[in-house]
Amino acid sequence: MDENTPRVTPRESATFDEYTRSEIRRAASTGIYDIRGGGAKRHLPNFDDLLFLGASISRYPLEGYRERCGTDVTLGGLNASKPLELKIPITVAGMSFGSLSGQAKESLGRGANLAGTSTTTGDGGMTPEERGHSKQLVYQYLPSRYGMNPDDLRKADAIEIVVGQGAKPGGGGMLMGQKINDRVAEMRSLPKGIDQRSACRHPDWTGPDDLEIKILELREITNWEKPIYVKIAGSRPYYDTALAVKSGADVVVLDGMQGGTAATQNVFIEHVGQPTLACVRPAVQALQELDMHRKVQLIVSGGIRNGADVAKAMALGADAVAVGSAALIALGDNDPRWEAEYNELGSTAGAYDAWHLGKDPAGITTQEPELAQRLDPEVAGRRLANYLKVMTLEAQTIARACGKNHLHNLEPEDLCALTVEAAAMAGVPLAGTSWIPGQTPY
Repeated sequence: MDENTPRVTPRESATFDEYTRSEIRRAASTGIYDIRGGGAKRHLPNFDDLLFLGASISRYPLEGYRERCGTDVTLGGLNASKPLELKIPITVAGMSFGSLSGQAKESLGRGANLAGTSTTTGDGGMTPEERGHSKQLVYQYLPSRYGMNPDDLRKADAIEIVVGQGAKPGGGGMLMGQKINDRVAEMRSLPKGIDQRSACRHPDWTGPDDLEIKILELREITNWEKPIYVKIAGSRPYYDTALAVKSGADVVVLDGMQGGTAATQNVFIEHVGQPTLACVRPAVQALQELDMHRKVQLIVSGGIRNGADVAKAMALGADAVAVGSAALIALGDNDPRWEAEYNELGSTAGAYDAWHLGKDPAGITTQEPELAQRLDPEVAGRRLANYLKVMTLEAQTIARACGKNHLHNLEPEDLCALTVEAAAMAGVPLAGTSWIPGQTPY
């Protein structure tokens, strides 16, 4: 090339970017698929693609903090004699002892109590610390049945039958051997130090008819006191919600693909399921067509981060939301103060997802005693309570601006979308138009 000829700046391939190339090199070197924790990292349509239409002349806003805006929610009042009465519509999602340290589980219980809401056991059974520090505790009933027994079912305040999880629809959970210590092994009836993979479907049913029988069985065991939730992944939300309701669920928990997990294949996390935003309206539609909206409650989870997300989920028809990854961050996970130790693990505070390895410097996703001791449950619990309080205040602020005296009074009419994709998924007009893609003519 002549020295006077301008050089063309090299351009990286959009298809084979550096991350993709590094994944190919890793697969070629190791011969195994990548396992990690957390949720989807690819950009997906989400609640940021929606905006609220605050009140002005055509709508009348509520006055600051002078006029009441309710946040309470009752979960499971349709069939259970003792439904959960929560002060806020934000619950703590299921995260197991095993994937999390005992200190982390205690912290979640303490924080939920201070905020007036519930927490959830996750896979692996109920620990005394968790039951002792959680005024309202939901027991997850998973395909693995690890630690499951009738006594703990009766000790719980609600039971959540897990059919699917947003990070891995159709897949079972994983717990690496380095996190299966003596206590975890005993609770799960597993050999110590051996990798474990949970079943992906329940062993004693093959369809909705069997689910109905199982729900009746659980009601009999718990004397018809406990609300029965059914948790579904964001795959086919319309049909799965309808079948859960027809099977007798009091509450449907809908988990989109931005939801996290302790450990599964990266290909699951990034390529299976639907964004949370795409799942809410079909689930609400199913409830409405069955005349069960607000009678059977809908809890939305998967990437909920702030009060705006809470308000948007509720405007689309949810009764409550659940937070998992955000709750761990509130406790202190991925905190930059541990940056040097994250670097030693080959990661960084903002991207650490090797939860399955059990080396978390924050003491949260670990079973190593010296690391777990770094987490003070009282301090971490207060941090979580503060976070939940701020989320609630933010959601109330938005509701008042829309003229609503309760979060449940928010509605799709209060929203518009910034993108065609979000408008179609949420079933609300594209901003500046009256057009809802797929529903109204442009």
